[in-house]
Amino acid sequence: MKIHAQLLGSNVLLPRRDWDLLLGLARRRDEVEVRMETDEVSTTSLMKLAEEGGAFDFWRDDGEDVYTLEDGEPV
Repeated sequence: MKIHAQLLGSNVLLPRRDWDLLLGLARRRDEVEVRMETDEVSTTSLMKLAEEGGAFDFWRDDGEDVYTLEDGEPV
């Protein structure tokens, strides 16, 4: 079994099917109470996810810095 999760500060973001799998496993063992927040995700939370989530870490690689000021045309 593989569970895919993304750390977001002290929280974890994971796909719904992985959440359902973990919840099902936990309920086999014990009674589980779940309190879900169904509010829209705030802009700040999305920005924090983008900043800390790791999805854009590849931009920090030296190999990605391939453009110079001489590339392209002035706007």
